[in-house]
Amino acid sequence: MSDPAQFEQMVLAYQDMVFSTALRLLGNETEAQDVAQEAFVRAWNHWHELAGSQSVGGWLKTVTRNLCLNHLQRYRARWKMFSDLGGENDEGEAREIEFAAPETLEQTLLTVDQRELIEDALTKLPNDQRIALVLYHFEDLDYAEIAQQLGVSLGKVKTDIFRAREALRKKLQPARDSVGV
Repeated sequence: MSDPAQFEQMVLAYQDMVFSTALRLLGNETEAQDVAQEAFVRAWNHWHELAGSQSVGGWLKTVTRNLCLNHLQRYRARWKMFSDLGGENDEGEAREIEFAAPETLEQTLLTVDQRELIEDALTKLPNDQRIALVLYHFEDLDYAEIAQQLGVSLGKVKTDIFRAREALRKKLQPARDSVGV
């Protein structure tokens, strides 16, 4: 094995990224904690390869994403993801929610509040919509990669992302109005 202190430093550096990735995909804090723990167990098992590597963050993010997708596949029947939809939606996509870059402490605090609102709204989306949206916006996968990862059609991915954006826009509009954004 390697130096446990180095491993601990790595865990401290990446624990928030790993947990937030899992939480966004799974939408459940307990399951996200389990997946994050499993990701770090795997990192420990591969520590001889990872120690000193510049790609630790990318490796952890990929492992976390794959563990989440495997978890979701295993429990597909439980939450009935990937139900068949009547048709494909080829309409234009909804506008994305954008917030200005923070320039002051007040703006920074507002951005933190906005991020919390978005995270909360994400957890309330149906699983199929949340997962597709997170993979697209937070994991930077394109539609074809998402369809391949999830084993669904390209049209299903487009529909889920479109519907997720619409739902988020509706959920966040009152919040955006109240904070003056």
